[in-house]
Amino acid sequence: MKKLTISDAETAILILQDEIRRSYEARYDHRLHAILMVAQGMSCRQVAQLLGDSPRTVAYWVKRFETEGLSGLADADRPGRPSKLDQGQIQVIETALRSHPSQYGLAGNLWDGKLLSHFIEQQFGIQLGVRQCQRLFRQLGFRFRKPRPLIAKADPQVQQDFKKNR
Repeated sequence: MKKLTISDAETAILILQDEIRRSYEARYDHRLHAILMVAQGMSCRQVAQLLGDSPRTVAYWVKRFETEGLSGLADADRPGRPSKLDQGQIQVIETALRSHPSQYGLAGNLWDGKLLSHFIEQQFGIQLGVRQCQRLFRQLGFRFRKPRPLIAKADPQVQQDFKKNR
């Protein structure tokens, strides 16, 4: 059988490692493979070199597997600041985002981080930064669409002729 190669292996390795780190399931599977290789007789150093991890990390996974079993390989809950918004408030925000801002007495055509921040402060008395509101959009499955600007007093026929794609 002919040996297969990947044309840009260095880039492929970086992309694959990023993909593994991004998903909880992929990280769990990655740890399973490491434990399997150690169980088959490879050293932590060999496994780490093969998978692109540090030997200490692989040894840590092995120790957790020995003491806790498969549940020791799963990602633990990561502590962080508790949310200022409860589930009921998030539902109200999601409902509001599905309607026009003018229905809530806000001046604006589209929801953006600044307008959402103002809405949350007005409705709940909670101050959230613009960036946090933009994250909230993404968490709720919304995406920002910037309206296409219209040039004042422009001739529509000239604009149509100028477009690349008609």
